[in-house]
Amino acid sequence: MQALKEWAVVCKALEDGRQVVLLRKGGILEYRQGFEVKHDRFALFPTFEHQSKDHLQPDYQDKLDDVLKNQPAATQNTLTSYAEVVHVREINDRSVLKKLEKYHVWNESYVNARLNYNPSKPMSAILLRVYKLDNPVQVDVMPEWAGCKSWIPLDIQAAGGRPAIDDAAFSRISSEVMEVLS
Repeated sequence: MQALKEWAVVCKALEDGRQVVLLRKGGILEYRQGFEVKHDRFALFPTFEHQSKDHLQPDYQDKLDDVLKNQPAATQNTLTSYAEVVHVREINDRSVLKKLEKYHVWNESYVNARLNYNPSKPMSAILLRVYKLDNPVQVDVMPEWAGCKSWIPLDIQAAGGRPAIDDAAFSRISSEVMEVLS
């Protein structure tokens, strides 16, 4: 199974049901081609670099402290969830991104900074259905996974678990998101 590297605080927001949309542009190592959704199901690989309260909406800033308290050793990581892609749309329109703000934890300033990075490439808005694993998976962190890249290969099977948001709530929220994205 592949894993998507994402800020640990964002992984927490996805698992808490506070976030259902990822906004991705791609890292430094993906500058030329931009971000691509290469997999429709993937583990969430929490990362601890570049996280800052300055990039988060006020209602979620304190969660960063909780996440940092539980940061694993640099040589290991704990995977606690996986995601399934429901819908992807590329966006260059700031007004559409503004309408998505209640579905993610980044603040407007950070979203605009990411949109301005590599301006020839659009932002990918990815609607996800997230599942919290019944049994977290411990992995040894490999040196080749370092750096600003999105996807890493893992020799694990992430299955089972409970949805972060129950079916009825997810149906309602995904309908709202799809209306914004259409």
